[in-house]
Amino acid sequence: MTEIAVLTPDAADPSYAGQWPGVLERLAEALATAGLTAVPTAWTDHIDDASGLMRFPLVLPLIAWGYHRDHDHWMQACATWQAAGVKMLNPPSVLAWNSDKSYLGRLADQGVAIPDTVWVDGPTQADVDAAFDRFGTDTIIVKPRVSGGAWKTLRLSRGDRLAGAPEGPAMIQPYLPSIESEGETSLLFFGGRLSHVVNKRPVPGEFRVQVQYGGGYVALPEPPAGALALAEKTLAAIGEDLLYARIDMAPDADGGWLLMEAELIEPDFYLASAPEGGRRFAEAVRLRLDA
Repeated sequence: MTEIAVLTPDAADPSYAGQWPGVLERLAEALATAGLTAVPTAWTDHIDDASGLMRFPLVLPLIAWGYHRDHDHWMQACATWQAAGVKMLNPPSVLAWNSDKSYLGRLADQGVAIPDTVWVDGPTQADVDAAFDRFGTDTIIVKPRVSGGAWKTLRLSRGDRLAGAPEGPAMIQPYLPSIESEGETSLLFFGGRLSHVVNKRPVPGEFRVQVQYGGGYVALPEPPAGALALAEKTLAAIGEDLLYARIDMAPDADGGWLLMEAELIEPDFYLASAPEGGRRFAEAVRLRLDA
């Protein structure tokens, strides 16, 4: 068995202690089918010194949770890994830029459809009021540019006062009612090939689709019409050498698709919905090791 590293949360962070071991177990089971042993190591142990990672033929940052709450150290770590030449996939340069959602604006400049977005440096009530007028909608979303799992994400109705706003750079978008009626759809790619598709829906009255907010996930036999085209356009615009990618999207009011996120750092692969429990992911990893 070949040992490869899997980056995990800071061991001193109790907020993830009850979750990440189970995720690691699922990843380890999938990787084992390709003769690979997953060795966990906290990403925070390698911020300034990459020597502890150099013995591994491959490092996967798949459970590097918490980076959004310690972004300065995350960017420092990515620079350390890049400079040291750590064999990491996805590569450290991607892990750095993908941690700030301003990349969505760059993709939009290349023709990828995203929700109308206002970029602000620390949202204010004036920013919120102006966004309502710009979008012509009665509900908006405010979220940090650096975030994960809907952290500090707000849904506001016209007339609401801004409270508990994200600190620092943020984005404001019109709320998409289709999230409640049709959910968010994720396309999972391993080694550049589509593996599986999952639809995620919130519980009634909720707008967040994550499981911690009660969201439910259902595997789809194939991508909905038009979804694969948006995902492929997104990946082409990104133009990076990616081992894995999760492309999250939602339908707009006209039946088209809008990119919500291109998750390239530590996305949930929904391996329970993957063919053969994630064997395609393991095979993509093995191909990179054998190349």
